[in-house]
Amino acid sequence: MKTILVSAYAIQPYKGSEDGMGWNFTLQIAKHNKVIAITRENNREWIEKYQSEHPDARYANITFLYFDLPYWMRFWKKGGRGAMLYYYMWQRGIVSFIRKQTLEFDIAHNLNFHNDWTPSFLWKLNKPFVWGPVGHHSYIPHQYLSFWKDKLKDTLTWLVKKYFWNVSSNLRKTKQKAQHIICMNTSAAKVLKLKDKFSIIPSVATQDFGWHEEVDFSKEFNIISAGRFVPLKGFDLSIQAFAGFFHKLSERERRRVKLTLVGSGRMKDQMERDIKALGIENHVEIVSWIARTELMDMFKKSALFLFPSHEGAGMVVAEALSFGVPVVCLDNDGPGEFITPECGIAVQPQSYKGTVDGLSQAIGQLFFQPEKHRKVRQAARKRFEDAFDWDNRSEQLHAIYQEVLQKEAVT
Repeated sequence: MKTILVSAYAIQPYKGSEDGMGWNFTLQIAKHNKVIAITRENNREWIEKYQSEHPDARYANITFLYFDLPYWMRFWKKGGRGAMLYYYMWQRGIVSFIRKQTLEFDIAHNLNFHNDWTPSFLWKLNKPFVWGPVGHHSYIPHQYLSFWKDKLKDTLTWLVKKYFWNVSSNLRKTKQKAQHIICMNTSAAKVLKLKDKFSIIPSVATQDFGWHEEVDFSKEFNIISAGRFVPLKGFDLSIQAFAGFFHKLSERERRRVKLTLVGSGRMKDQMERDIKALGIENHVEIVSWIARTELMDMFKKSALFLFPSHEGAGMVVAEALSFGVPVVCLDNDGPGEFITPECGIAVQPQSYKGTVDGLSQAIGQLFFQPEKHRKVRQAARKRFEDAFDWDNRSEQLHAIYQEVLQKEAVT
């Protein structure tokens, strides 16, 4: 059994997204290896609490170490504000911390944040180095952004990413020194200009909560969408598409349908205004963030997951598929690469109205064709089992580690 040193800035077992991915990837690595996982001090309480409440034999293979920069170097960081700058500083500081621990390990793996434009410095430890999964949110076409501030912010963010991809010597060193790079989608491999020593493995996956194939949607056709209420997630498209679908229904059909939006964020007030203006307020419910177990219960009763997000990942897509819930999304580098034509419908990005019409039509296809909906549900569940079950990740990572060590032994 080999020892993998894991740098995981974000690990919080009670959360989803980046924090949940950090936790679950660490557990999967521990299935076949010893793990030394280094994370931030503020994660200690939650890790220890979760371990006491959820016993798991894999814990015996994991040693958690906690590292933070001195207070005077981080007092300015508040929640997500300044997170990327602090992560960059944290990544630089962690190398000295590791050296002082005199740790014995076989591979250094920079697990998260999952940015393909932020350098890692673990290669300085002079051990075989694995980087990823890494990726990025693609540039959001401006027809999908209503406010100039959002357009400016997205443009500036994209310019920063391009600077690192094309100019940063530290990022270039990260690519050169990595024995293997795990990309969360094809776009990551493209912008990093990778030709070899990489694989495409989505950063998202989920556990198997179980599912019931036979659910009657003839009386209630519940559509769900979940995420932060920010422009990246495309909730305006969800609302507009549902309205376009809804207003073409008969009065009897309208009584069967409902859209539930789960989340919170600065776009909520605008969303509520849009819902009222479109005359669909009696068929749309906004639910503030709830416990993950409650969200999973909602998936069980959902006929369709509407997720026109512009992001490069999306944990909720994997969760929806695990319950056999078909996904309607944009045909992009994120969710669009996660699904297949058999398990969902990916709508080609185009004009704003064209996109809304395409999403509305996709909803209608699954609503008006019960037999097709049933087959797509079965295919969604199969897609989860083949590609998004966490157990698949343990075997993929183990194979990568073995390949890296074999090549190291030869050289």
